[in-house]
Amino acid sequence: MERTSGDISRVPTIPTPPIRGLVRTDLRARAAYAEGAGIYRIIPLAVARPDDVADLAQLARWAHKTGTPLIPRGAGSAMGGGSVGSGVIVDLARIGLSTLHVDPGAATARTGAAVTWGALDHAAAAHHLRLPPDPSSGRWATLGGMLSTNASGARSIRYGSVRQWALAAELVTAEGDLVEIRRGDTTVDVPASGRFRTAAWPAITARASLIAERFPKTSKNSSGYALDHAVRSGDLLDLLIGAEGTLGFVTAITWRLDPIPAARANVRVTVADLAHLGDLVPALHALGPSGLELLDRSFLEVVRGTAAAKNAGIRGDEAAVLLLEFEGESAAAVSDLAAQAAVQASPWTGDVSVALDDVERETLATLRHAASPILAGLTDRRSLQVIEDGCVPVARLGAYVAAVRRITAAHAIQAVIFGHAGDGNVHVNLLPDVQSPGWEPRVQAIFDEVTAELLSLGGTPTGEHGDGRLRATVLDRLYGPEIVALFRKVKDAFDPHGILNPGIKLPLPGGDGPLAHLKVGA
Repeated sequence: MERTSGDISRVPTIPTPPIRGLVRTDLRARAAYAEGAGIYRIIPLAVARPDDVADLAQLARWAHKTGTPLIPRGAGSAMGGGSVGSGVIVDLARIGLSTLHVDPGAATARTGAAVTWGALDHAAAAHHLRLPPDPSSGRWATLGGMLSTNASGARSIRYGSVRQWALAAELVTAEGDLVEIRRGDTTVDVPASGRFRTAAWPAITARASLIAERFPKTSKNSSGYALDHAVRSGDLLDLLIGAEGTLGFVTAITWRLDPIPAARANVRVTVADLAHLGDLVPALHALGPSGLELLDRSFLEVVRGTAAAKNAGIRGDEAAVLLLEFEGESAAAVSDLAAQAAVQASPWTGDVSVALDDVERETLATLRHAASPILAGLTDRRSLQVIEDGCVPVARLGAYVAAVRRITAAHAIQAVIFGHAGDGNVHVNLLPDVQSPGWEPRVQAIFDEVTAELLSLGGTPTGEHGDGRLRATVLDRLYGPEIVALFRKVKDAFDPHGILNPGIKLPLPGGDGPLAHLKVGA
């Protein structure tokens, strides 16, 4: 089989997969799937669209036999590069994985992996139910992709990531077996699970104390395989969640749903000094908000002058703004919590705005999502999500944001900072001038230095987006070689020939660095 470089003009010759669905190696298809969200452009060998789950299983058996790499892809919204690669892209969003059934009596839903969070939210809302984790990309992000990265969103401070809400998942393994993996079920019987139980699982349980010691003490973590959760639960499902398509193709999920609260209130708190975050965020956290978002000064400067900022009363020169959401069973209850938030914030700010009606709440929500389209439309800068998902213990959030500011300023590259303050999870968009000589080494230096600072603060490089290829090289520094060796045992049990998303989570020997294959630059 011929491997391709970055030269898209070369049309690869690969054995034709014996599937009923579509397989394309033409330039147009390969170019269309060379990019997703995030920073990478990698030309694939081909694009495959199996007709259904049985056809997908046949594709997996062919790839297992021929050693052909397969890259699972849903909506392509993964930020770390997990949905692009040099093998065969498998388009899971268009193969009929669109089952959507809500059981209001059981407060559950069964969805195909290609169903979006937005579609489930709409269907569940008809029964006054919802899946609480709400990523900002939820309108187009597929539920299979969300499970594969252990996604969360603005409400994770109260409701956690999708891990807490997933009851079962259907999986096509690397060898083409179809299996349902349920919570509490230890009777899964396919070769992959057999290898896992006899080889990987004993090694994992024998190192339970080391796992507890080495895993980061952050509110959420999507880095590595979730050995810590699996040791506590004994569930194979916990290793599948967040695996980013490296252990199999997720084709369907059973979800636990939650009633939609009767009332909501939002509070905006202006922060005068970044040093106050370490005290202010825990004080507000104690009130039990469903959302606690950070808009750093760098974010506010970008949106300054927009209609969203003006409507929300943002000047653009604030050190930071915190946006809180409270949910409850009555307007009186959430109004009381909002009032308590104003009191708690008073030692650090005199500027608190409470929004109780739908219009005011929508104004603040619009502000939170205003930066991305603005950043995407910049002509003199290119938005690069290189250090975009760091998560630290909440008490160290102020120190981490200050470090990001200091390091990016030292390398003369603008950074826009926002994210989930209640979780200590910060998203950062770098804005290098890609026409300026030497910008690439400066971006690499920022990645290295911010990562070192993050780890020194007890953080994880990814709170909710997954490792992808961007953060795969950081795992050894985060966990140490003993834990990474356990990760490899898990991978080898489910994917013995290494055909599923190679280089994602675990770097390939002699592979490229994290900033190779950028969409821009050399």
